[in-house]
This record gives sequence, C-alpha cells and structure tokens, in this order.
Amino acid sequence: MTETLTTLPRQATSSDAPRKSAGHVIVDTLVAHGVERTYVVPGESYLDVLDGLYHSPIETIVCRHEGGAAYMAEADGKMSSVPGVAMVTRGPGAANAHVGLHTSWQDSTPMVLFVGLIPYEHRDREAFQEFDPHAWFDSGAKRVMVLDHAERASEIVAEAMFAANSGRPGPVVVGLPEDIIQQEIDAALHPPIPVATGGMTVNDWKALRDALQSADKPLFVTGGNDWTQEGARGLTQWLEEHHLPAAAEWRTEGTVPFGSPSYVGPIGYGRPKVTREMLEETDLLVFVGTVPGDVITDGFLVRQDWGKKNFLITIDPALRGRSGPVTYQIVSKPDAFVRDLVRIDLPAKPAWKEWTARLRAQQVEFSTPVATVPTEGRARMDTMMAQLADRLPEDAMCTFGAGEHTNWAHRYFPAKGYAAMISARNGSMGYSVPSAVAASLRYPSRRVVTIAGDGEFLMNGQELATAAQYGATPLVIVMDNQEYGTIRTHQERDYPGRISGTQLRNPDFALMAQAFGGFGVRVEQDSEIPGALNAALAAIDDEGRFALIHLIVEQRLKAY
Repeated sequence: MTETLTTLPRQATSSDAPRKSAGHVIVDTLVAHGVERTYVVPGESYLDVLDGLYHSPIETIVCRHEGGAAYMAEADGKMSSVPGVAMVTRGPGAANAHVGLHTSWQDSTPMVLFVGLIPYEHRDREAFQEFDPHAWFDSGAKRVMVLDHAERASEIVAEAMFAANSGRPGPVVVGLPEDIIQQEIDAALHPPIPVATGGMTVNDWKALRDALQSADKPLFVTGGNDWTQEGARGLTQWLEEHHLPAAAEWRTEGTVPFGSPSYVGPIGYGRPKVTREMLEETDLLVFVGTVPGDVITDGFLVRQDWGKKNFLITIDPALRGRSGPVTYQIVSKPDAFVRDLVRIDLPAKPAWKEWTARLRAQQVEFSTPVATVPTEGRARMDTMMAQLADRLPEDAMCTFGAGEHTNWAHRYFPAKGYAAMISARNGSMGYSVPSAVAASLRYPSRRVVTIAGDGEFLMNGQELATAAQYGATPLVIVMDNQEYGTIRTHQERDYPGRISGTQLRNPDFALMAQAFGGFGVRVEQDSEIPGALNAALAAIDDEGRFALIHLIVEQRLKAY
C-alpha cells in the first residue's frame, strides 16, 4: 500500500539532544531495535548509512549480489524475532533484490529492505538509475516508505520494523534519498513499537476444547516463521501428553521435532501419499501459524469440502492465502496460542493414541533410509542422506532452495527444533547458499548443511565468497543430475519424450569451492561418500572453512 508519511505523528525531541546525520540516526535506531547484522551490496546512494555502520556494533556483511543479500536477510528473519535487514542501491540494485522480497512476502518473513535513492531534487527527471519505489514494490510489500524529511529518520525505521513484525509478518521497503540522509538532525531515537500477539478468548478456548473432545482423528498442522523455540517446545510437549499428531507445512519441518512421537510428516509438493490422505481422513484439522493454502491443499484440491472442520490459528484476520472451509478462526500468534492452549483442561481420548500411532508409524517408515551402506556403482543421494544423518549433532540445521533435490531433505533430514529447516516456500531457486551463510553466521557453533541442486547452486553460488570472507562454515552438498529436475518431471508428464530446455552441462563445483577458499571434493561413486563426508566435516571443524561435496548422480532418481 502507498504511504502518506506526513500524516504520522511527529516524534518529540529534546532541544539539547546531540545532532547527527539522518543516515547515522538510521543505524542507531537499528541498533536500538536489536539488529545484529545487515546484508549489503554497497552503493553511492546510501554512503552516509554505510558510514554510520563504521563504528556500529552491527556487523556489516558485504555480499556479491543483491539477490544473495536479500535472501540472507530473509533467512535471518526466519531465525530471529528481529526482522532481517538488507541494504541495496537504487535501480538495478533494487531490481536484483526483488526476489528476496517475494520470498519474504509468500513465506511471511519479517524483513526490511533499505534502498538508496537518487537525490530528492533529481526526482521525476529520469535521473541515473531512477525508479518509483511505490510502483515497483507496493504489490509485494506490507509497506513502502520513502524518507522525504530527514528529521523523521528514526521514526520511519521504527515504523518499518514494527510493520514487518506486526500481524502477518512480511517485507517492508524503505527508500533513502541520497541527499536527505546526509542532513543533520536531532539524534533522539524513536523507541521500538510493541507488537500485539493476540491469544485465545474464553469463547475461543471453549470452541477448540469442544471440537477436540468431539473428534476421534484430530490433526494439527504447524507452519510459518512466527514461532519461538519455547513456543514450539510447549506445543510439542502438549501434543505428546495428549497423544495428538502434528504434520509440518512444506519446508518448515522441526517445529514438532523429527523424532517426536507426535510428528507425522511434511505436507506440500512432492508429499508422501499418506500425508495427502490424512488431510481428508482427519475429522478436525487445526492449523497453527499457517493456513491451508495452495501448496498444502495440492492446488486447492484437498480439504475443500465445506462440511469439513478446520480451525485456523493465525494473527492475520484477513486469512490471506486460505483455501477451503473455515469452522473457526483464533486470531493469535503461535506462542500466544500455545500459552493459552496448555491451560485447557482436556483429557486425552483413547482413539487419539491409536490414530497418532498409525500416522507416526507411516512417517517412520517413510523417513528411514533404504540404503544406509554404500553400494557398488554411481553415487546416490539416499546413501548420502543416511551417512549424513549418522554424523549430525542434535541441533543441526538444514537449508535449501527449490527443486527436486529438496525432497531428499524433506524425507530424511532430522530437523529437531523450530527453525532447524530454513527454506523458500515460494519455490525460489538460488536460496540454498545465501541461507546457509546467514544460518552459519547467526549460529556459528551449529552444524549447518545446505542441499543444493546443480541448477539452483549457480544462481547464487558466488556467495561462497561471502562465507569465506566472514568465516561462515556451512556444509554444501550439490546434487548434480545435469538437469533442472522439477521442470523435467513436468515436461515428461505433459510432453513425454520431448526433452527441451532442461538439460545442463556443469563445471567442477569442487574446484569452484577451492577457488573461493573452501574445501571441495568431487564424488562419483557411492563408496566414496563416507570418506568425502569425513573429510568435509574435518575441514569445517579443524580448519574453520566451509566445505562443498559435488555429488554426481544419475538422472531421474527421486526421493519419492
């Protein structure tokens, strides 16, 4: 939506407050809001903000492409209660960053993108790299604001951080005209604006309690990025105590841990057949942190009967993206909902235990690797995932972008906590390496693994240079099947035998990793996988370098 910023109340300042440039005040306000790092591609349009970062406690991560910077900020927003922050320059820089905004919008991730702009006095003259931020971003951002009055710099930042986190989280764009941010202003800071979390009313919890008591086959579905570790653990404990099952929205596994007796599998594209069937079989579906949208309902086909019972727990009163019946809505963020849920006096029903045990048994069978020991012949991803899982600590994290290679992680990666799986639910390719860099920087002591496809990897593989520069140490596994696999699958279905526009010829990715200063190894035989993994993990742990395994696999071998 287009903002008329002059209607906002002006923040009072003290006459004896120190004076700073608006650009420096912007940085100070970000510090006051808890921002720990910002992902940037520099530009002359916002040099005063970069100067403000010079002595700031905020770590400035200089990226190699604006798309990579935006992806890193978006991933950071998924891992923290503070919005991720990226900074890019006008025109081409803003265009390159747009892919991260779309990811933030569809994934409901809090993120603020600062864009340097042409000087105010040059506006509407088709100046060098001029563009209209409102025309570009209004349809895919929660708010678009341009700082036209320097004295409102801190206020605008506070509004942006609030807007990104409030309601259904998402991206906010802040335009910074080059000349405006250089002006001196009073340096008083606008305080953070509290974000409402909602919660259950008496009527809400009574309605949910009655629905659960009348159901024999209830199913919870967790999703979204608006949780905390405490909230996820609280829900898991409650589900386990009541012998209730929970599935995970596509690419958000771990909220209810992989090993929990209540976890019954992922729901989304490429889902196992049983998770589609259980959406229809359940007599009460409770969505927490997400809604039954396009991907969950398999293109608006599953769970469309208006006689079905669906309870939707989301802070978004508009239910944007919802499909199918709505029996009851509870306006609440996940943590506030869990806080109230655990207080409900709800005896467990014997039927719940049997229902959950059946679904859990199906998930255990589905997620147990068939091949755990290397065999003769070409390298295989199921061998890689089995060998990898044996070497992972409890708090391991996985990131990935889009493509059929991601299904190996969906099926086998043991995500054992909220935000242990970071991905792009808008199906955006090129996300794997930037998200892994962001995760490794935020959690330097954790094992971060990214599963990349050969087509996806080269879209932002250059950010390995960023990993090397700042000491990020992810393990990058590139599954090389010499094709855009997902598109090939659709092609074979709709145009069988007519392969067109989907085949790839790849470089040696291991040598590429070495050129960037990391460890790289090429694996072609299944028997080479254990040794390659051991060497890669040793390079990370003993040498403090990122590591890449280039795994050459056969075409058309899928996770399921």
